[in-house]
Amino acid sequence: MADSGSCCDPLLNGTKGMLTGGDMPEYLFHRTGGVVGVLEKLIQHGCRRAIEDKSERLTKELFNQFTVTSGDMPDLDAESGEQPKIPPHKPTPGKKKPKGRNTVFDDGPAAAGKTG
Repeated sequence: MADSGSCCDPLLNGTKGMLTGGDMPEYLFHRTGGVVGVLEKLIQHGCRRAIEDKSERLTKELFNQFTVTSGDMPDLDAESGEQPKIPPHKPTPGKKKPKGRNTVFDDGPAAAGKTG
């Protein structure tokens, strides 16, 4: 596993060692059963989620928000044993995004030239 390699290049807050520092390697191994294809899908989902929620960083909390399923690997034949066993994981809800401010200036009907 490379330090913040090409998988994390699109993340603005990606840092060297983001996936290899601390207890992240053990976490990733636990989540993927050590299967490289499952790890790849987990990181792909994580990057997408990190971009969508604007955190731009891969963390255990972010990874915990979703599950990799066999449906993520449709090109692998389950009957022939190509699809790996994916460790079960119950997703935890992510932090809700704060609502943006309403920046529209509206004084109501009077401002539009309409009077009561």
